[in-house]
Amino acid sequence: MKVLITGGTGFSGSRLAEHLLAKGFEITILDNQKGLFYSSLAQKTKIILASVTDREAVRESLDGVEGVFHLAAAFRKINVPNKVYWDVNVEGTRILCEESLKHPLKKFVYCSTQGVHGDIHNPPGDENSPVLPVDYYQYTKFEGEKVVKIFSEKGLPSVILRPMGIYGPGDPARFLMLFRQVQKGFFPMFGSGNVFFHPLYVDNLNDSFVNAFESDKIHAEEYLIGDEQYLTIKELVKKVGESMGIQVKIIHLPFLPVYLTACLCEFACMPFRIPPPIFRRRVDWYRQNRAFKIDKAKNELHYQPKINLEEGLKRTAQWYKENGFIKSF
Repeated sequence: MKVLITGGTGFSGSRLAEHLLAKGFEITILDNQKGLFYSSLAQKTKIILASVTDREAVRESLDGVEGVFHLAAAFRKINVPNKVYWDVNVEGTRILCEESLKHPLKKFVYCSTQGVHGDIHNPPGDENSPVLPVDYYQYTKFEGEKVVKIFSEKGLPSVILRPMGIYGPGDPARFLMLFRQVQKGFFPMFGSGNVFFHPLYVDNLNDSFVNAFESDKIHAEEYLIGDEQYLTIKELVKKVGESMGIQVKIIHLPFLPVYLTACLCEFACMPFRIPPPIFRRRVDWYRQNRAFKIDKAKNELHYQPKINLEEGLKRTAQWYKENGFIKSF
């Protein structure tokens, strides 16, 4: 079976591509840039370097496909106009849905984010928790969900996934910073460290994509996808240390000064359109609860996370070491 993965050269998309290739799928990738795994993927897949906002490229990428995994998104772009997020995450999704509707697809799987729920005040949350995005990225991802629902009503068989904090071998950003800091033997914790984080190992995410694709769900139903358990960020830091055999010392610092610093950095960097060294969305990790039930995905998609946190962190640490991203331990 031939399928399209948008955003397929990024971390999550490239790992999904490898997962589906191993299952015998034929893959077309649509992405606007070469990612870390571009060279290896180019030998096994068809890659079209273009944005989902490019209708002609979208049409080309859909040629002969029977399913779509839509992961492409404007993400982690700081000090860029909101229009960039809207054009890619909403209008790009609309273009992809319009063109997909012209094909007899088995399924259109849209990758949204847990972030549409914002800070969970009474954890754990679920799919019925209030939608309260705290930044424009999360807002546009939810608007993208609305677009998928509109086209589902027009006959596009769809499923919406809301993944938790994705990590695993190949992640060049989020968890890499965490591992590098922990390897120093100490970790600055702004605030109590008692807020919840819900991890999602990338292989578990891949299983959820396949389950969603093969399920009988076609009406843009939403599913939160995460690992079996959530934990406090203080516990997470300690477990990252354990994965490298390091007993990390957590140094508690007040949250407000670092948040104000992030605000100032964003403001100072904005006129020059340069990424600030620290920004509010990154700092919010220290104060926002992200913890959810995954019962709906278990019951309706038969999703079952197979890799636990300890094993996932161990595999991630090993990959970082073997590829020179962190020092040997």
